Order: sequence, then structure tokens, then C-alpha cells
Amino acid sequence: MTRVATRLAVLTAALALASCSIPPKPDAPPLRNEAPLAGIGVAHGGAWPETEWWKRYRDAQLDALEQKALAAAPTLDEARQRFGTAMRSIDIARAAGGASVQANAQVQRLRMSENGLIPSQFLGFTWYNQGDLSLQFQYDFDFWGKTRAAVAAAVDEARAAEAERSAAALMLTTAVADTYFGWQADQTRLALARESVAALERSRLLTEKRTARGIDTPDLLHQADARLAGARELEAAYAGSAPIRLAALAALLGVAPAELPELTAKPLPTVDAALPDDVGIDLLARRPDIAANRWRVEAALRRVDQARAEFYPDISLGAMAGFSSIDLDKLVNADSRVFGVGPALHLPLFALSRLNAQYGASQAQLKTAAAAYDASVVDAARDVATQALNLKQLDARRHERERQVDATLRLQGVVTARAQRGLVDDRRLLEAQTDLLQQRDAAATLAADAIAAEIALTKALGGGYRRDEATRISATETSTGDAAPPADTPTRSQ
Repeated sequence: MTRVATRLAVLTAALALASCSIPPKPDAPPLRNEAPLAGIGVAHGGAWPETEWWKRYRDAQLDALEQKALAAAPTLDEARQRFGTAMRSIDIARAAGGASVQANAQVQRLRMSENGLIPSQFLGFTWYNQGDLSLQFQYDFDFWGKTRAAVAAAVDEARAAEAERSAAALMLTTAVADTYFGWQADQTRLALARESVAALERSRLLTEKRTARGIDTPDLLHQADARLAGARELEAAYAGSAPIRLAALAALLGVAPAELPELTAKPLPTVDAALPDDVGIDLLARRPDIAANRWRVEAALRRVDQARAEFYPDISLGAMAGFSSIDLDKLVNADSRVFGVGPALHLPLFALSRLNAQYGASQAQLKTAAAAYDASVVDAARDVATQALNLKQLDARRHERERQVDATLRLQGVVTARAQRGLVDDRRLLEAQTDLLQQRDAAATLAADAIAAEIALTKALGGGYRRDEATRISATETSTGDAAPPADTPTRSQ
């Protein structure tokens, strides 16, 4: 048997031994393909939120606040940094494979041993110079797809970071809108509370005069004092709530409260409680947190492929060209040229314990990512159902509250007519006005709750995010191969 044949036999035996330890390719984990939202009893036919969903309220003040928040809010800095780190990971994974070229330049002053293999006295010198100039080239053949899997995993992780950035922006914009409309609701209720205090002050003054003349008993005056104190407490609560909301709004924008633009009180907008059609299916692509978890599942699948590819031998081709001389004056002469070229094979025969541990860890991470994805789908469904049902309940309550306001308004008209004919005193008229103001305050509270629930539903529906449209990282940004999902990756819901 020739030396070549012997080497081929040894290589074949080593490859066969290595292939026996390669684990089988695992199946992709089953994932939910629809959010469990069937049968919640809420009307459908509504529209999905737009990307700039807050513009549907047609409020220039809110538009300016949202624009400022997205431009400079500190809450987005961490998400931006995570995305930047993920993008750098793509470059690191890409640089690990393919071709590499390294230039070397070295000059040394060396002393030979007088007791070495070739004693220095035979050569006639003890000290000598050594100069080397070279270019080293190495190309790693990614036959088993290890580098491609690493790059694809890094791309999917960057996509997950991008979805997380969208989720952070959605949390910010909904918080700004909720705080802004909370301030608007406080202004409405504060105006009603002040009218109520004014009416109760007039009623209390009348009661005080009648008590002083002996017409009314003192207990009626005490009741008037108690009602007036309660109204003033409510006025103080609304007056104190407004600056608290402004401070929270300033924190969301990353500015001092004094730097906020001056806001003008406006009526609260109307709301829409209907859900979009096919919400259970489309929600998977419209929630940024679900999209981020889905990209993590796909990244974990690639990490499993990468860990499995570690069991295969690494094959590379190396070459070197340069100059080497002990006489620096002749370093770049043609006679000082050196060349070298040859393949290299690395077989992980004695690292199976480490590779098995790494492979097991990658499978565990895949199962964890799949469980997190399914949990996010269930949480999203619960969030949507809760907010939609809350809106439905508030809509019914507001309808009944409007009937109460109408009835109280008609009652006030009757009392006003009787007061004009002298059949009742002014206290009865002031009581009717106070009752109407209380009903309007309750209606304003329900309106504020409704707009808060609609904003929460907008957030639950993804706030205009689309996974397919939001993804800007493509495989063309890498030079090591396609980053599209592998064949065994679960099909994405479109």
C-alpha cells in the first residue's frame, strides 16, 4: 500500500469515526399559528391601527408631543443600543468564515547556543539577525454550513432586537397619549368641579340665611357644609392631578416640566370598540413582542444547526508567500523568497463531551424560545380580549350614563320652570344644577376610561407594527449566504 493510499485510509477511518458521533437533525418545535380569540363576543369589522395611530384623534398638540417623544425620549436609548449590538454581531459572525489575509513583518536579533545541535563555533558567529516579510492566506470551506448558520442566527437576533425597538416605541407613544388625554380629562372634570363648588357655595349661603332667621334647622347648614367640603376636595384632587400628569409627560419626553409646550384643554375624542377581522391570525404579525419572540425561535434553530455542524471536520486551505533572511541586506532579494501552500483538516475526535454539551444547550435554548413565543401569543390574546371587553362594557355604561344625564337635564328644566313661578326656592334649583354637574362628571370619567381603554387596545393590537414591513435586515447584507429561514423552520403566519 502506498503512502497516499495509507493516508486516504486513515482519513476515511477518521471521517467515519467522526460521523458516528453526529447527532440527528432535530425537528422544529410546534408553534401556535393563531391567537386564541374566538368567541369573546366583541364586534368585528374595525380597522387595524396605523403606524402613526395617534393622528386619528386629529389633535395637533398630541402630534407634537409624540414627535418629540420619539425623537429624544430616554426610554428608547436602551432599545437602540441593543439593536446596534445585534447588528455588530452579524459582522462578527460573518468575519469568522471565508477568506482571511494577514501581513507579517518581523526583525529579530538572536543568539545561538554554543551547545546546540549546530554549535556556533562551526558557523563562525554567535549572534545573527533574522528578518521575515510574508503574506498569509487562509480560506475556510464552510461545507457543513456552520458559518452560514451563525450569520443567519445573528441576522434573526438583530431582527428580534429591531422588533423590540418597535415594542419600546409603542410603549412610549401609548404612554404619552394616555397621559395627555388623562390631563385633558382632568381639565374637564376640574371645570365641572369648580361649577359644582360655586353652586354649592350659593346654596350654603341661602341655607345659612334661612338658619339665622330660624326657618331651617342647624343640621341643614351642617349638611350644606359637608357637601361643599366634599366638592372642594374633589376640585383640589383634579387641580393636583394635572401637574402630576404634566410631570409624567415631561419624563416620557425626557425634558423638564417647564420645557413642555403650553397645552390647551379640549374635549375628549370618541372611541371605537370594534376589533379587526381575522384578528386571531393577523395579530401574530402585528405585535412587535410576538415578532421578537418568533425571530428568537428562528435564531435558536440556527444555533442548533451551528452546534450540530461543530461535529463535522473543519477543512481549510492555507498559503504563505514572503521573504526570509538572516542577512537583512538580502531580505528582499529573489533568493530569499519563501512559499508554502497546503490544506488543513481538523477532526473533533476528542472533544465530543464538550460538543454534546453545547448541542444540548442549544436544544434547551430552542425549547425555551418556543415556550416564550407561545406564552407571548397567549398573553397577547388575553390583552386584546381584556381591552376589547372593557371597551364594550364602558360603551354600554356610557350609553346608560347619557340617559341619566338627559333625565337630569330635563329635571333641571322642570325645577327651573317651577322656580321662575315661585313654587320652589333657589336652593332646589341649585341642587338640580349640582346633580347635573355630578352626572356630567361621571360621564366625563367614563369618557376618560374609554379613551384609556382604546389606547390600551391599540397597544394590544400592535400599534401599526407589521413584521414583514418593519424588517429591514436582509440576507443580502451578509456575504456568506442566504439568511432566509431553513427548510425546517416553522412557516410564518402572514
